Amino acid sequence: MLHPVGPLPASVYWRRRLLALGCALGVLGGGGWVAVAAATGDAETSTDAAGEPGAEPTPIPGLEQVVPALAAVQVPTIPPTTAPEPTAPEPSAEVPAPPAQVAGGPCGDDMIAVEVRPDPASAPVGSKPTFDLVVTNTSPVPCVRDLDKALQEIVLLDAASNRVWGSNDCFPETTTDQRTLQPGEAAAFPVLWGGLTSSPGCAGDRVPPPPGDYVLRARLDTKTSADAAFTLT
Repeated sequence: MLHPVGPLPASVYWRRRLLALGCALGVLGGGGWVAVAAATGDAETSTDAAGEPGAEPTPIPGLEQVVPALAAVQVPTIPPTTAPEPTAPEPSAEVPAPPAQVAGGPCGDDMIAVEVRPDPASAPVGSKPTFDLVVTNTSPVPCVRDLDKALQEIVLLDAASNRVWGSNDCFPETTTDQRTLQPGEAAAFPVLWGGLTSSPGCAGDRVPPPPGDYVLRARLDTKTSADAAFTLT
């Protein structure tokens, strides 16, 4: 192979061989250059991504560049609540007015005072004390009131508010006594107690109550007095 054979001069065949060898070397060299360029490009890309030693790192955007300023944030506003208009109160049931205090008219309960006066304020057990039932016109005008005995009553209560005696239990009375009471005028009615217990209708046994503290309460029809202290000794 080293000695070319052919009709042409040997120099021709050597030139052809050198040309073919040069083409082959060119092809091989071009492929190697492409491979080297590709490897170099990947290395540069990796180096750029990682950063060269000693190079300053890429600055991170400031927080104010990432998060908008509070002044720029639109906060939804809540519309003011409108207070409900006050509703008119429902009309309450009308309270009937007390009857007018007319001179010469009837004495209503608001025009009189009823009081019981024990005299004395204490008595021995078994005695027969007298109590006064007093009706007073407290209005500024004269008025008329029925003071019938059947409408009057005095009761005796013990410390536990148990009924001990009543003036109408055994000896009820009936009278006709309609009076005109002047302003400030008082009418007193003495009531005798026999010193024994009693029940409505005079039912049951009647015995002297034991010693102790009691209260007396008077009534004229629907008007009641305050309690008055009374002691049995």
